[in-house]
Amino acid sequence: MLTGVAAALCTTLAFVPQLLNMRKHGSGELSSAMLGIYLAGLGLWLVYGLLIGAVPVIAANAVSIVVVSAVTFRKMAAVRVSGGGQQRLRIAIDMDEVMADALAEHVRRYNAAFGATLATADLRGHHLEDFIAPGAREAVEAMLDASFFTNLAVMPDCQDVIRELAARHDVLVVTAAMDVPCSFDAKFRWLQRHFPFIPASQIVFCGDKGIIDADYLIDDRARHFERFKGHPLLFSAPHNAAESRYPRVDSWKDVREVFARLDRRKGPVWQSRGVDEPAAAAS
Repeated sequence: MLTGVAAALCTTLAFVPQLLNMRKHGSGELSSAMLGIYLAGLGLWLVYGLLIGAVPVIAANAVSIVVVSAVTFRKMAAVRVSGGGQQRLRIAIDMDEVMADALAEHVRRYNAAFGATLATADLRGHHLEDFIAPGAREAVEAMLDASFFTNLAVMPDCQDVIRELAARHDVLVVTAAMDVPCSFDAKFRWLQRHFPFIPASQIVFCGDKGIIDADYLIDDRARHFERFKGHPLLFSAPHNAAESRYPRVDSWKDVREVFARLDRRKGPVWQSRGVDEPAAAAS
């Protein structure tokens, strides 16, 4: 008798921790099919208990049905709120030359310092460093002080598209600030000013972007994709014009279309770590 009561308590209360856990972490890991089958089994056990007049079986399964129904209700409510069960992707976005027009500022400072007339269009297929005489490189590197990052222009359509993405997915700003350590504060303030809807907890200053756990990385530097485990999206810049190894987006309108196309292809359900790699946006 005691064994039966203990077994009934275990099976009855098994879903209570899950119900409490859902309040903190959501229901993305629960299978709707599993819940449905489990409820059907409980219902059959309840009918069986009624047929044989077994009070412990009736009581245990009646309580279990209530608890599992509560879990199922929360799961269904979460599906409705998230737009049909769509899981939030984690999208990592580089800052310089993707969100912020750092190249234009660098060219402006270079021209002012050396009396040159270089245009960004002249850099197609090249880095600015390719045009700098060896004796002037130290002076050009010194241009990347804290003030450099303070008033960079925002790339066209960037704010609107990232705001749209942040409403549906988890957006991380991931910048290799270790290349210019003095830029930390200026970059952070720039992001707060232009992208206040991205919380500080989702801004990552790093060196190797291979450490980032994300589904997608949007970056203009192909080297950052080498150890990245998610899907790369190369944001077009003059220096990467010859790069052909990765899917490419030419603008933030292209980024919008890539994720809109994924929405249409995947319908209501995202496979968080198994989404198809998007085709490159049309040039």
